[in-house]
Amino acid sequence: MPNDRRSLHIVHTEASCGWGGQEIRILEESRGLIARGHRVTILAPAESTIFQRASEWGVTSIALPLVKKRLGPLLALRGWLKAHAHDVDLINTHSSTDSWLAALAVRMASPRLPIVRTRHISAPVHASAANRWLYATAAAHVVTTGEQLRRELIDNLGVRPDASTSIPTGMDTTRYLPGNKVMARAQLGLDVDAYWIGIVATLRSWKGHTYLLEALTQLPDPRMRLLIVGQGPQREALGQKVRELGLEARVHFAGEQKNVVPWLQALDVFALPSYANEGVSQAVMQAMLVGLPIVTTPVGSMRDIIENRHTGLIIAPKNAGQLADAIESLHADPGAAQLLGERARTFALEHCSLTRMLDRMEAIFLGAARPR
Repeated sequence: MPNDRRSLHIVHTEASCGWGGQEIRILEESRGLIARGHRVTILAPAESTIFQRASEWGVTSIALPLVKKRLGPLLALRGWLKAHAHDVDLINTHSSTDSWLAALAVRMASPRLPIVRTRHISAPVHASAANRWLYATAAAHVVTTGEQLRRELIDNLGVRPDASTSIPTGMDTTRYLPGNKVMARAQLGLDVDAYWIGIVATLRSWKGHTYLLEALTQLPDPRMRLLIVGQGPQREALGQKVRELGLEARVHFAGEQKNVVPWLQALDVFALPSYANEGVSQAVMQAMLVGLPIVTTPVGSMRDIIENRHTGLIIAPKNAGQLADAIESLHADPGAAQLLGERARTFALEHCSLTRMLDRMEAIFLGAARPR
C-alpha cells in the first residue's frame, strides 16, 4: 500500500442467503482490497452462501443472524459492534435487511461508525420518510452499480450528489479474454458446427430466460442452439418450458460453472434479456471482454456500458420477437457481429476493469472512514 494511504478495517454486512453478482462483487472487491493492505470482515448468516464461500476468496467471515429485521438480529449486530467498534473504520452494507440493522445498530453504539451503502440492483425504493433517512442521513456515502440507479436515489430519496457515486463492478481483464471457439467447444463437449447463443445468469425469472426460449422457436435454423450457464430457482420451470416448446435438442443446460471463461469463448452471441432488477450486469461485462456481440435490454443501468448498435444491441424487455430479430441480424452479418464484439471489448477494457473499481471503492472508503 502507498505510504500516504492508511490501512482500513472494512466490515461488510450481507443479509442475502443467495448467490449471484452481488455476493461475487463483495468477495472480489474484498479480496482486491486485502491485497492492497486493508483488512476486511464479512458479517453474514451462517446459512448464507457468501459466509460459506468467503474462505475460498481469502476473506474472513463471521456468522451473525442478519436474515430478518427483528430485535434479535439487531442486538446481535449491536453486540458485535460494541465489542469491535474501536477496531473498525467503517461498515459497508448491501441488502435492505442488513442496511436497516446496521443503521440502527450504529445509532445504539459508540463510537458511531460511518456507513457506506452499496445499492446493487434497480428494484425501486419507496420514497418514504424512513427510506430517505436510511439513504440520505444514516449513510455517509451511497454507491450504486450504475448511473441510472444513482439518479433515482438522488431524485426520489434526497441523496446528495456529492455523497453518491456510481461504480460498476469491475472485471479481471487478464482472465476474460477472447478465445478459439472451436477449441472451447471441443473442450466442453459442445457441437462445434452449431451457432451458439448463450446466457450466463442465475436462473431467476427476471433474467429473461423464458424469452430466449421463445425467441429460439422463431429462429428455425436447427443449427442455432442455446447454451444456458447457471443454476437457480427457475431450473425446473425452464426445463419444463424447453419440453413444452420441443427444444430439447437445441438447448443445453450447463449448470453453475466456477470458471465461465471457456463457456463464453464457445459462444457466437451473448444474450441477457433481463426485465427487472439489473444494475450493470457482470456477465455482460465479462462477455464484452471476451469480445462477444451482446443483445440485452435497457433495464437498470445497462446503457452505461451498452450503446445500441455500437457496443451491442438493445431490445425492449419481454419481447421475444425483437430478441429473435436481433440474434438473426448478427447471424446473418458476421462482420457486423465481429465489429460489435471488438468495440465492446475496447470499451470494457477501458471502463470495466477490476483495478478501476478497486481504485474508486478504496477512495470512497478512505474518504468515509472515521478519523483515527
